[in-house]
Amino acid sequence: MEALKGAGYTTCFFLGGGNSMHLLESASKKFKCIPVVHEVTASISTEYFNQTNLNNEKAFALVTAGPGMTNLVTGVGGAWLDSRELLIVGGQAKSSNLSRKLVRQIGHQEIDGQAILDPITKVSKRIESPISAQEIYDLVSQSWLDRPGPVFLEVCLDVTATDVNLSTDFEVQKNVSTKTLNAQELDLLKNLLENSARPLILLGGGVKKSAAVAFEKAMEGINLPIACTWTGADRVTVDYKSYAGRPNTYGMRWANIFQQQADLIIAVGTSLGFQQTGFNTQNYAPLAKIIHVDIDNNEITKSNPRPRTGFLCDSTYFLNILSDLIIKIRPDFSEWSDFLQEVRKNLPTLENCQKTQNNYLSPHEVISQISTIAGADDVVVAASSGGTFTATLQQFEVSDNQRLLCNKGLASMGYGLAGAIGAAVARNGRTILFEGDGGFAQNMQDLGTVRAQQLNIKIFITSNGGYASIKTSQKIYFSGHYIGCDQSTGLQLPNWEELFKSFGISCVILEKDFLDKPSFKKLWTSDDPVAFIIKADPEQLYLPKIFSKVDSKGVMTSTALHDMSPALDSEVTKRVFKYLPTNLIPSSS
Repeated sequence: MEALKGAGYTTCFFLGGGNSMHLLESASKKFKCIPVVHEVTASISTEYFNQTNLNNEKAFALVTAGPGMTNLVTGVGGAWLDSRELLIVGGQAKSSNLSRKLVRQIGHQEIDGQAILDPITKVSKRIESPISAQEIYDLVSQSWLDRPGPVFLEVCLDVTATDVNLSTDFEVQKNVSTKTLNAQELDLLKNLLENSARPLILLGGGVKKSAAVAFEKAMEGINLPIACTWTGADRVTVDYKSYAGRPNTYGMRWANIFQQQADLIIAVGTSLGFQQTGFNTQNYAPLAKIIHVDIDNNEITKSNPRPRTGFLCDSTYFLNILSDLIIKIRPDFSEWSDFLQEVRKNLPTLENCQKTQNNYLSPHEVISQISTIAGADDVVVAASSGGTFTATLQQFEVSDNQRLLCNKGLASMGYGLAGAIGAAVARNGRTILFEGDGGFAQNMQDLGTVRAQQLNIKIFITSNGGYASIKTSQKIYFSGHYIGCDQSTGLQLPNWEELFKSFGISCVILEKDFLDKPSFKKLWTSDDPVAFIIKADPEQLYLPKIFSKVDSKGVMTSTALHDMSPALDSEVTKRVFKYLPTNLIPSSS
C-alpha cells in the first residue's frame, strides 16, 4: 500500500472480505476508501475516476477472493476493450491452500482469479511471497504505459499477514514512447495533406484529453474539420468552429453524412471497429484515403475496415507532428468547412424522428435541453448500452471543460451509476447521468453508495418499462414478436419514486416544461443527489439508425453509414450529398 501511495494512488473503491482483510486494513490508513455495495461498481468507478480526475491522482479497486473477483469481471472486460487504466488488487486464499488445478478447491473462496482475468488484463499475477516496492511499481505502471489496460494483482492471505521489512523506494518509469514516424512516413503525411481538399481528423479514446484540447486550439482558424468517436466523445467540443460531430453506426446523422464525403481521414487513437465504421466496411468513407494512427501494431495491421496506411506511434506525439505540419503548410479548407456548416444547417442534431407528439417525453429532447444548461465543468456519464445511451451520444453537445464518458467496446448495461460514482468522487462537482430503466436496474443497489457519500449526481432515467433498444430490434426484424423486453413479456422494473425514496434521494417525474419549473431549478443547482424520471413512450423507436437489408441474393447486408433510416426528403438529400457519387446516394423518402 505504501508503494501504491508512492505511485500516485489516493483513492480505493472496495468491498471487504476475509481474504483481503489485511490489505483493507493497510489501505484504510493511507487512502480515501469508498465502500461499495457490489464489486462491479468498484471496478467501473475506479475506471471513471481515473478518466476524470484533474490532479493526476489514481484510484484502485480492492476486493476479496472468489466471488469478490468474479463479480467485477465485467468492469475489467470493459476497461480492457476500451484501453483504459485500471488496477485491481484482490485477496486470495493462503498459498499453502491453493489447489493448483489438482482439485477444484482447497482454500476458502479459492478460485483461480489470475487465470480468469489473464485474457483481459495487461498483467494478471498472483503474489505468493513478499515482493519489493520496485516490483509492485513495475507491475502496476503497466496499466498506464503504452496502450493502457487493466492490471490484476492477487495477493495470498498468508503474504498479507506476514511482517516484512522491505524498502518502499522505487524508480519511476516515464511513459516515453520510442514509436515515432520516419522521414518517409512524414513525407507521405505531408503529401496527403497537400493534395487533400476534404480532410477529416477523427479522434478516438486513445487520444488524451489534454492533447486533444491543445490540437483543437492550434487548429482554430485553419478550417480543419475534427470529429470524435464515442469513447473519445469529449475530445473536441462544439465550441470549435469546424466541429464535425460523432460519426458512428448509431451516430449523429449529419456527422455520418459529412464523414462519408471526405477524401482523407486521419483516424488517431481509435481501433476503427465495426461500430465506428459500420459493418458495410467497403462503403466506409468510400472516397477517402485512410491514415490509421495507433500505438498497437495489431490494430493497424488487421484487415478491417479496409485497406489503409498505418502509422505506429503515440497519439500525442502524432498530433504534435500533425499540428506543426498543418500550420507550416497553411492549407485552405474553407470550402470544405463551409459545406460542413451547410450539412449541419440542413440536418439538425435533434431530428423529428426523435421527438414525441403525445403526452410522453422524448429522452432525446430532454438530453438536448440539459445540454444547454449543463455547467462548464460538469461530467456527463452516458449509459453504455441501450436507447438512452444512443440518445445521449447523439444529442449532448460537449462544450467548455465538460467531459462525456461511456464504455463502448463491451456495451454492457449497468455501467452508468457506477461510472457516475467514480466521476463524482474524482471531481467533487456535479455529475450528470443519463441511463435507461433497464440498464439502471442492473446496478441500482449502489444508490446506497451515492447516498452515503452524498455525491452530487443528477440521475436522468428513461422510464419506458423495459429494454427499448431490444424492443426496437424485435419490432423491425421479427415483426413485433416481443420476448422479455417489457412487463407484458415478463420483465418487471421498479416503481422509481418508491425506490429512490427508500434511499433518501429526491425523485421527480419531469414535465414537458420542466426547465421553467422553480422546483427543478432548485434541485438542479443543489449539491444533493437527485433522480429525474423521463416518462418515455414504450413504443418509441430509437432513430436514426443503420439497418440491415436482405439483398437480391438473400444475404443480410448492412447499409452504409450515410444511409440511415428514416430516409431524408429529396430536397435535403440534394443539399447534403454534394460530393458523393450518384450511385452511393440513398433513396429519398
